Amino acid sequence: MYKAKVIVKRKLSILDPQGTAVEKGAVNLGLKNIKHTRIGKFIEFSVDVNSKEEAKNEVEKYCSKLLANPIMEDFEYTLEEVDET
Repeated sequence: MYKAKVIVKRKLSILDPQGTAVEKGAVNLGLKNIKHTRIGKFIEFSVDVNSKEEAKNEVEKYCSKLLANPIMEDFEYTLEEVDET
């Protein structure tokens, strides 16, 4: 079994209104050095397969078909083998 940790981020060419709003909030709090805030998603899940190659295939399908919008978002992930007990 493998544990997947996925980060989904908007592509740099796509505006991030949530990041802009959060950055304005930082300025209102007196944090004047915060720049270029981008908001993304962190998703963690298990993949119950026997090999790392199978896990990679499952994660890439899951991310590209459901977790990330390939037109607007990129994703990256890590896999860690875990003990099933």
